[in-house]
Amino acid sequence: MRRTVVNNIVSLDGFYADQSGNPTVLNMDGTFDAYNLERLRSAGTVLLGRTSFEGFGAYWPAIADAPEDPNNRALSPDNRDISRLYNRIAKVVVSDTLVVPAGHPWAATTTVIRREEAGTWLKKEKQNGTGDILIFGSRVMWNGLLAQGLVDELHLTVSPAALTAGLPLFLRPVNLSLLDSRPFPGSSNALLRYRPAST
Repeated sequence: MRRTVVNNIVSLDGFYADQSGNPTVLNMDGTFDAYNLERLRSAGTVLLGRTSFEGFGAYWPAIADAPEDPNNRALSPDNRDISRLYNRIAKVVVSDTLVVPAGHPWAATTTVIRREEAGTWLKKEKQNGTGDILIFGSRVMWNGLLAQGLVDELHLTVSPAALTAGLPLFLRPVNLSLLDSRPFPGSSNALLRYRPAST
C-alpha cells in the first residue's frame, strides 16, 4: 500500500506561515531544498490544494532551464532537479473551482478532483501505483484528510523561529507518534517525522 506523506515546514511555535500567509519567513535553506528533493524522488504522485498548486505552478516549471546565476540559490542543482521532477510527476489538485489552462506547463500532468471526492480518491489511489502520495503545502486540504485518517506520515521541518502569530499548521487537535528525528548538518533546521496516533 502506498503512503500518504505530508511534507511541510513549521515554526518552533507551530505556525505554517506568518499572518499575511507568507511561509518564506521560515528557514527555507539548502537543507530544506535537499529534503524536498529526497521526498519527491520517493513519490509517485503529488497531491495539492488549489493555492499551493497555483503558487508552485507559477514558480517551479521554469527553474530547471533558467539561465545560470551562481549567486541565486533558487537555481541550485537541487532546485533544478526539483523543477524537473515537478514537471513530469503526476499532480492531483483538490479544488471545486480550478480549471488548469491548456497552456499551463503542467496541464498534461495535472488532474483536478472535487473536494468531496478527495477522500474516496485517496483511499483508492493508495491501493494502486507506486511511490508515495506526497503533499507539499496545502495545509487546509491535508488537515481535512488527516481528520479522515488518510494521512500516514507527517514530515515536519522545524525552522528555528518563533512567530508568535500566523497561520497554525494544524486546524484541530491531533495526537502524533514520533517515528524519527534528524538534524541537518550545517543548518539550524531539524526534521521531525510523525505518524498520526490513530493509524
